[in-house]
Amino acid sequence: MGKKLYVGNLSFGTTQANLESLFGAHGTVESAQIIMDRATGRSKGFAFVEMSSDAEAQAAIAALDGQDNDGRALKVNEAKPRESTGRGGGYGRGRSGGGGGRRY
Repeated sequence: MGKKLYVGNLSFGTTQANLESLFGAHGTVESAQIIMDRATGRSKGFAFVEMSSDAEAQAAIAALDGQDNDGRALKVNEAKPRESTGRGGGYGRGRSGGGGGRRY
Protein backbone atom coordinates (compact mmCIF):
# COMPACT_ATOMS: atom_id res chain seq x y z
CA MET A 1 0.00 0.00 0.00
CA GLY A 2 1.15 3.51 -0.75
CA LYS A 3 1.91 6.34 1.58
CA LYS A 4 -0.18 9.50 1.61
CA LEU A 5 1.69 12.78 1.80
CA TYR A 6 0.54 16.25 2.83
CA VAL A 7 1.81 19.02 0.54
CA GLY A 8 1.41 22.53 1.93
CA ASN A 9 2.21 26.10 0.91
CA LEU A 10 1.22 25.52 -2.71
CA SER A 11 0.78 28.47 -5.01
CA PHE A 12 -2.83 28.95 -6.09
CA GLY A 13 -1.81 28.29 -9.71
CA THR A 14 -0.58 24.75 -9.01
CA THR A 15 -2.50 22.09 -10.93
CA GLN A 16 -2.93 18.36 -10.42
CA ALA A 17 -0.69 17.78 -13.46
CA ASN A 18 2.04 19.97 -11.87
CA LEU A 19 1.88 17.88 -8.69
CA GLU A 20 1.97 14.58 -10.56
CA SER A 21 5.01 15.75 -12.53
CA LEU A 22 6.82 17.11 -9.47
CA PHE A 23 6.30 13.97 -7.37
CA GLY A 24 6.59 11.59 -10.33
CA ALA A 25 10.31 12.34 -10.46
CA HIS A 26 10.59 10.46 -7.14
CA GLY A 27 8.36 7.45 -7.82
CA THR A 28 4.93 6.38 -8.94
CA VAL A 29 2.13 8.78 -8.04
CA GLU A 30 -1.04 6.83 -7.22
CA SER A 31 -3.15 9.96 -6.78
CA ALA A 32 -2.84 13.72 -6.39
CA GLN A 33 -5.65 15.87 -5.03
CA ILE A 34 -5.56 19.62 -4.57
CA ILE A 35 -8.01 20.68 -1.87
CA MET A 36 -10.45 23.29 -3.15
CA ASP A 37 -12.60 25.81 -1.30
CA ARG A 38 -16.24 24.89 -1.91
CA ALA A 39 -17.48 28.46 -1.85
CA THR A 40 -14.93 30.04 -4.19
CA GLY A 41 -13.72 27.05 -6.22
CA ARG A 42 -10.15 28.23 -5.57
CA SER A 43 -7.31 26.11 -4.20
CA LYS A 44 -6.85 26.21 -0.42
CA GLY A 45 -3.09 26.00 -0.94
CA PHE A 46 -2.55 22.39 0.05
CA ALA A 47 -2.90 18.93 -1.43
CA PHE A 48 -2.52 15.23 -0.77
CA VAL A 49 -0.33 13.00 -2.92
CA GLU A 50 -0.24 9.23 -2.59
CA MET A 51 2.96 7.47 -3.62
CA SER A 52 3.01 3.76 -4.45
CA SER A 53 5.52 2.78 -1.74
CA ASP A 54 6.90 4.02 1.55
CA ALA A 55 10.40 4.28 0.06
CA GLU A 56 9.15 6.51 -2.76
CA ALA A 57 7.24 8.64 -0.28
CA GLN A 58 10.35 9.11 1.87
CA ALA A 59 12.39 9.99 -1.24
CA ALA A 60 9.80 12.62 -2.22
CA ILE A 61 9.79 14.10 1.30
CA ALA A 62 13.59 14.28 1.37
CA ALA A 63 13.78 15.90 -2.06
CA LEU A 64 10.80 18.27 -1.98
CA ASP A 65 10.29 19.48 1.61
CA GLY A 66 11.45 23.09 1.67
CA GLN A 67 12.04 23.20 -2.10
CA ASP A 68 11.04 26.40 -3.88
CA ASN A 69 8.09 25.84 -6.19
CA ASP A 70 6.55 28.81 -7.97
CA GLY A 71 8.09 31.19 -5.43
CA ARG A 72 6.93 29.26 -2.36
CA ALA A 73 8.78 26.81 -0.11
CA LEU A 74 6.85 23.53 -0.17
CA LYS A 75 5.97 21.74 3.05
CA VAL A 76 5.93 17.99 2.44
CA ASN A 77 5.39 15.35 5.12
CA GLU A 78 3.41 12.22 5.88
CA ALA A 79 -0.30 12.92 6.06
CA LYS A 80 -1.83 12.39 9.46
CA PRO A 81 -4.97 10.26 9.71
CA ARG A 82 -8.14 12.29 9.51
CA GLU A 83 -9.57 12.95 12.94
CA SER A 84 -13.26 12.95 13.65
CA THR A 85 -14.42 16.46 14.47
CA GLY A 86 -17.34 15.16 16.49
CA ARG A 87 -19.63 17.27 14.38
CA GLY A 88 -22.79 15.61 13.36
CA GLY A 89 -26.17 16.59 12.15
CA GLY A 90 -29.10 16.88 14.42
CA TYR A 91 -30.67 19.37 16.70
CA GLY A 92 -29.35 21.40 19.54
CA ARG A 93 -25.85 22.33 20.46
CA GLY A 94 -24.33 18.91 20.81
CA ARG A 95 -23.69 17.23 24.11
CA SER A 96 -23.16 20.36 26.16
CA GLY A 97 -26.89 20.55 26.71
CA GLY A 98 -27.13 24.25 26.04
CA GLY A 99 -30.03 25.59 23.96
CA GLY A 100 -31.31 23.98 20.86
CA GLY A 101 -33.74 21.13 21.37
CA ARG A 102 -37.34 21.08 22.42
CA ARG A 103 -38.33 21.68 25.99
CA TYR A 104 -41.34 20.02 27.51
